[in-house]
Amino acid sequence: MGLIKEPKNVDLSTKSEPWTEKELVDFRKIMQDIKDKIAKRKERSLRLKADKKQPA
Repeated sequence: MGLIKEPKNVDLSTKSEPWTEKELVDFRKIMQDIKDKIAKRKERSLRLKADKKQPA
């Protein structure tokens, strides 16, 4: 894999601006929602696997 040259008339560098408090709160809420969904799915799949292993 080699280096990719930046085109002459395109600037690929970006300047990051700090997030506002509202943006941070929104981002944290979205991340927590995603983590909760993943945990629910994982818990459900583990429960289903445990149910399958138990003899009827």
